[in-house]
Amino acid sequence: MKALAAMSGGVDSSVCARLLLDMGYEVVGAYGRLLAAHTTDLEDSRRICRTLGIEHRTAELIPQFEQLVIAPFIEAYEKGQTPNPCIECNKKIKFGLLLELAQELGCDKLATGHYARICYDECSGRWLLKKALHPEKDQSYVLYTLSQYQLEHTLFPLGELTKEQVRAIAEKEGFVNARKHDSQDICFVPDGDYAKVIKEYSGKVSPAGCFVDINGNKLGIHKGIINYTVGQRKGLGISLGERAYVCGIDPKANTVTLGRNSDLFSSKLRISSINLISLDKIGSPLRAKVKIRYSHREQPAEIIQLDDDLIEINFDEPQRAVTPGQSAVIYDGDTVVGGGYILPDT
Repeated sequence: MKALAAMSGGVDSSVCARLLLDMGYEVVGAYGRLLAAHTTDLEDSRRICRTLGIEHRTAELIPQFEQLVIAPFIEAYEKGQTPNPCIECNKKIKFGLLLELAQELGCDKLATGHYARICYDECSGRWLLKKALHPEKDQSYVLYTLSQYQLEHTLFPLGELTKEQVRAIAEKEGFVNARKHDSQDICFVPDGDYAKVIKEYSGKVSPAGCFVDINGNKLGIHKGIINYTVGQRKGLGISLGERAYVCGIDPKANTVTLGRNSDLFSSKLRISSINLISLDKIGSPLRAKVKIRYSHREQPAEIIQLDDDLIEINFDEPQRAVTPGQSAVIYDGDTVVGGGYILPDT
């Protein structure tokens, strides 16, 4: 058996490669170069492969990453939405282009250092995506777009381990990155300044417009809608005598709606660009739990599929800052039912 280990230069993917060897796989390590600046990560991945005695390859993916991940990210912000580019990267780059590379190299599986689990359900005849055994590191939320084909050809060797167990393995193996810090930022926005990155890549200036209250009354001037996201409080540059939050963004009117914290709560949302994993279709209203962002604690809701690509989610309790462009992911216990992109209010 042969497997391609997606090597990021971090400790998780390095231990993933080590575990593949322990499982009896012939392993090839592959670093996907997405940005020109990440030379340290590339060198770390090479060092780990040398330590393990496995072949190392570099997949040059900068143009594809710009087209498939960065461009949609910019377009979403220009539409007043707040995307999660890691989800797009997983779907199109890691489990798209790298899976294609794995198959070209004759590999049976693609393996990554994600904290999640995959199993095959004999009753339904479907591959299932499950949460990591230890919820504090679970990454199933950013993997909900995976297809049955992708799940069938993927391995997550870290799915039952804690982070400290992973670091302990790395230290035992003498990996140079055993204590390397995890990245907390979007890789192409290392300083968190999304607006600056959007301007640099697009060459366009987001025009100023009006701040308005929830009744449409003008409150002041904003700096361009790409500078704001639903739920934002800091950096508004406007004083209203009380705490104000971004409650909505209208790209057509070029307005940013401000309101109180209480104005941020809603009980219903709709999603499209749907991917269902544990079933083909939600035939009747489903009781499940839903996460509306990576850091969100999943909440009970009723899920109704209205059309092939439209699902309505009704929460038992109102949720704060439901944000268009983010993903809502549906869980049945520790199993990912599926998910989709949150639509703007209509």
